[in-house]
Amino acid sequence: MLTLLSMFYYICLRRRSRSGTRGEALTSRRAVESGQRAVLPVSVEVEQYAKEVSDFSSHYGSENSMSYTMWNLAGVPNVYPSSGDFTQTAVFRAYGKWWEQCASAPPPFRRTPKGFHSQDYIELCFEEPVYPTAVEVLETYYPGAIVQIMACSHNPFSQNPATDVRWEVLWSGEPTKVLTPQARQFSPNIKHINFPTNLLRLEVNSSLLDYYTELDAVILRGVKERPMLALYKMPIIDISDLSDSDEELSDVGGPFRQGDSKHQRTGNGYFDKLPYELIQLILSHLTLPDLCRLAQSCKLLHQHCCDPLQYTQLSLQPYWARLSDASLGHLQSRCTLLQRINLSWTGNRGALTLTGFSSFMKTCGLSLVSLELSCCHFLNEACLEVISQTCPGLQELNLSSCDRLHPQAFTHISKLTRLRRLVLYRTKIEQTSILSILTFCIELRHLNLGSCVRIEDYDVVASMLAARCRSLRSVDLWRCRNLTDRGLAELTSGCRMLEELDLGWCPTLQSSAGCFQHLARSLPRLRKLFLTANRTVCDSDVEELAANCPSLQHLDILGTRLVSAASLKKLLQSCPRLLLLDVSFCSQIDMRVVQELSGLFPNVAIKKSFTH
Repeated sequence: MLTLLSMFYYICLRRRSRSGTRGEALTSRRAVESGQRAVLPVSVEVEQYAKEVSDFSSHYGSENSMSYTMWNLAGVPNVYPSSGDFTQTAVFRAYGKWWEQCASAPPPFRRTPKGFHSQDYIELCFEEPVYPTAVEVLETYYPGAIVQIMACSHNPFSQNPATDVRWEVLWSGEPTKVLTPQARQFSPNIKHINFPTNLLRLEVNSSLLDYYTELDAVILRGVKERPMLALYKMPIIDISDLSDSDEELSDVGGPFRQGDSKHQRTGNGYFDKLPYELIQLILSHLTLPDLCRLAQSCKLLHQHCCDPLQYTQLSLQPYWARLSDASLGHLQSRCTLLQRINLSWTGNRGALTLTGFSSFMKTCGLSLVSLELSCCHFLNEACLEVISQTCPGLQELNLSSCDRLHPQAFTHISKLTRLRRLVLYRTKIEQTSILSILTFCIELRHLNLGSCVRIEDYDVVASMLAARCRSLRSVDLWRCRNLTDRGLAELTSGCRMLEELDLGWCPTLQSSAGCFQHLARSLPRLRKLFLTANRTVCDSDVEELAANCPSLQHLDILGTRLVSAASLKKLLQSCPRLLLLDVSFCSQIDMRVVQELSGLFPNVAIKKSFTH
C-alpha cells in the first residue's frame, strides 16, 4: 500500500514539474521526502503578533493590573532582546517542583500518558488566519518551559458559534532546563496543517526551571493560500501514535460500547489460566486509549477492559482537545465506581454541554471523592447544582480559573458538607457565597482563594475560618487586597494546625503591628510561608520564624528592604528542612551574600532574580 502511495505522489510531482522550473520541482520533492518547509512562491509569508489573549490557566499578576500578567503577550515585544525579571512580561503562577511537594497538592492521577507534560496554557488570537510556516516565542527569562504548540480551526473573531472545532499539534517536546536564564527566540520546526488558523495555544511545564519563566511576545508566520505541498504530503507513521494517541476519544462509539455480557472463557490461550485479578493488575498500567483499543481485541479482554474497577480514577485532561458529550456518554457505564476524575481544560467551545455533563455526573457521581474542573468554561450554575446533588461524598473540588462562572453559582458548593480541599483561584466568588461555604463545610483542610478579587472583606473571611475550620492545613490568600493585621491574627490564633500560608502581595499587612511575629509564634507546624512583596517584613519577623518554625521548608520574602544577611543566616541555621528561600529584590541582600549563604547551606535553593 505504501509503495502505491509513493508512486502516486511521484506522478503528481512529475506533472507539477512540467509546468514549473526544475528547481521548484526538486525543492518540492525534497520537502516531501524530508518533511521540512518548502519554498512557497505562490504566496507571501505574513508575520503577525498576537492581537489578544483569549484564555489562560494562571498568571503571577493581578486581575486588575498589567504587571506579570498573561495579557502582556498581546502585541509587539516590551522587553526582548533584554534579559531578566521584568513586570511587562507574561509569567505563570508557579515554577519548579516546590508546589508539588506541598501538603495542599493533590496526588497525581494514574494512567496519565507519559507524553503529557502540560501544566499551564495560554491561548492567543491573531488578526489573519494563515497556514502556519513558523511560530516564534520570545522568552526573556528562564526559557525552556514550552512543551506544546497547537493550532485551532475555529476563528475566535467569528460571530458564528463554534462547530467542528479541531486542534492540531504544531510541535511538542519534553520539559527542558536551559543552562542560562538569558533571553532567546524559540522557533521549533512545526508541522504543516491543512487548515488556516489565527488561534494558537502554548502549553508549558516549568517543573525543571530554577525560577519563573517570562514570555514577551509570540510571532505567527504563515501564508494565506494553502501550500501546494499540503496536497502531496505523505503522512508520516509514528510509532508513538500507536501507543499514547488520544484519537480514540474523538470517536468513542466503538471502543466504549458495551458488548454481549456472556463471554466465553475458552479459546483464549494462557489468558484462561491467569487469575482475574492478575489480568486486572496488568491492565491497570495501560493508558485510557490503550485500554479502549484492547477492549476491541477479544471478548475476554473486552470484559476486563469494561470492569468498573479499572475506572476508579480517571484523568481526561490529556484528551481535552477531543473530549465531547459522546465520550462521556460511552464512558458512563464503566465509571459506576468512579472516585477521582480530572476534567480540567475540557469542554470549551461547546465540546461539553450541561446535558452531557449532567448525565455523566448522575451516573458516576455517587462514589466521587475528587473532582478537578480547572479552566472548564462550559460550567454554569446548573452544572454546580448538579454536582451538589449527585456527589454527596465529594471531598475535593478544583474550580481554578473558572472565571466565567456567575457569582451566584458558588452558593451550591455549601451543600457539599464533606469538602476537605477547595480551590477557587481566579474565580468570581463573592463574600456571601464564601461565608456560606465556610458555615457548612467545616471539614475543610485546604482552601485556595488566590486572586478572588470580588471578596470585599477578607478579615470577615479569616474570622469565619478561625471559628469554623480549625483543622485547616493550608490557605492561599495570594493577592487578597484587604486582609489586615486583625484578620491575620484571628486566622493564626484559630487555625493553629496550618502548615501552608500564602500571603503574597497582600499590601495591607504591616509588620509594625506585630502580625508576622504573632504568626510565627502561633503556627509551630508551618512548612510554607509566602510574604511576597510585603516591604515591611523585617529582621525581627525572620528571627521569630527561626525560633518557632523549625519545620519551615519554603519561605518567600521577595521585595523587603528591611531584612539583613545576619537574620537570614540565623534562619538557615535554625530551619534544617528549608529548601526554598526567595530574596529577590531584597535591597540588603546582594549576589555576594547569596553566594556566601549558598556555599554554607548547599541544600537550600536561594533565589535572587535580576534585570539587565
